[in-house]
Amino acid sequence: MQPNRERHVAVALLALLFSGASAASDEAPSPGERGVLDHRMNRIHGQAQDLGDYEGQVLLLVNVASRCGLTPQYDGLESLYEAKKQDGFTVLGFPANEFAGQEPGSDREIADFCRSTYGVKFPMFSKIVVKGPGIHPLYEHLTSLPEPLGGEIEWNFQKFLVDRSGRVVARFSPRTPPDAPALLAKIDELLSVRP
Repeated sequence: MQPNRERHVAVALLALLFSGASAASDEAPSPGERGVLDHRMNRIHGQAQDLGDYEGQVLLLVNVASRCGLTPQYDGLESLYEAKKQDGFTVLGFPANEFAGQEPGSDREIADFCRSTYGVKFPMFSKIVVKGPGIHPLYEHLTSLPEPLGGEIEWNFQKFLVDRSGRVVARFSPRTPPDAPALLAKIDELLSVRP
């Protein structure tokens, strides 16, 4: 083969490789690459559930607490869930006690509190560790994402928005209320993409 022809073949092969890599990154993640959806969790009443069951839905993952100044956000989270669940949106609550001991109760106590005080019907999971020693693999995954998505959990009610394929696409401050215009706009944008 002549040197110029070899160079053209090499360039064509590189172009083919890069175009293939680019196309693959636009496809839905395969099992094992879905991040959030690859985790198996315990619901607050004890039954195990694969988060993969939520594939095709837009998710808002929130670490929650019952004795925090932000606890009234439960009301807004439930309203948001009720307003958008028919469109394929779900809030997932993960009780955690890492911040000033503001979630000291048992799963049963947490479930009773959420139901009786805020009428929570969105899926709640068993209490987990979201920061420091013993961090749950789900939150290890979330916090290890590149900035601005990753980084340590700041406080109770940190929010992670997940698209229909399981990719984390946005992170919102604990102080961002569930009815914040920026959060609602991002949820609506993700819901407009049909599975």
